[in-house]
Amino acid sequence: MSIVVTGATGELGRLVVERLLDTVPAGRIVAVVRDKEKAAPLAARGVELRIADYDRPETLAGAFRAGDRVLMISASEVGRRVPQHTALIEAAKAARVAQLAYTGVLGGPDADFLLAAEHKVTEQLILDSGLPHTFLRNGWYTENYTANLGPVLEHGAVVGNAGDGRIASATRADYADAAAAVLTGEGHLGAAYELSGDVSWSLDEYAAVVAAATGKEITYKRVPAAVHQEILVGAGLPEPFAAILVDVDEAIARGLLAGTSGDLARLIGRPATPLADTVASAVASA
Repeated sequence: MSIVVTGATGELGRLVVERLLDTVPAGRIVAVVRDKEKAAPLAARGVELRIADYDRPETLAGAFRAGDRVLMISASEVGRRVPQHTALIEAAKAARVAQLAYTGVLGGPDADFLLAAEHKVTEQLILDSGLPHTFLRNGWYTENYTANLGPVLEHGAVVGNAGDGRIASATRADYADAAAAVLTGEGHLGAAYELSGDVSWSLDEYAAVVAAATGKEITYKRVPAAVHQEILVGAGLPEPFAAILVDVDEAIARGLLAGTSGDLARLIGRPATPLADTVASAVASA
């Protein structure tokens, strides 16, 4: 039995493989990747590579083996995920994998914002497949904010249409630790984990944390959804993706990313990374 990570050279997948290497012999870890050269450092450490592409279902036939524990990291191309995920699920079913863990979105079937739509369809596809499964419903990543500090520091403002909504974010490393725990532990089949940070925060509070870390005056500038859309498009984002981000802010305003179930901390055996720590690291490396 191998532990298989799809999208293993992506930002989340790479971290999951690193966590697995801390506790699992490299020979039991499989990285499913599109680009063999990009994954060469993993192969050099003894990780098995299986080359497959979500957009080429025929390549997925050799990606899995009977008894494998598989982490299916959601595809990155919003709008194309359902056919991509369908191909992977069918391949996993044909191979008779022992576990299919899927990185979905906080709230699962109750999440009613645009970014959640494909995740909800994927969860249903997994249920319909009959595969032994675990749903890892990841909340918002703190890095979604801290990776974009440049404009915030330049303009002295965090811009959004989230109102006073709160966000219980965690870091990619936190979510990676949770995935590794589920792939290596027992008792997780059939479970749906609502993964989020231990403490929620508002964009006002985020602005204050950035201000404290940088010594600059940073405020949260509330704007209507239409204005936020114009700002994002003006900054170079494609209109459809800008619309998704604006819709996420509206979901935040409705409290859909504020849940603090404690599932993440229980899985990883420690508190989730505090917002201030992630901001401080981002400022130090800026």
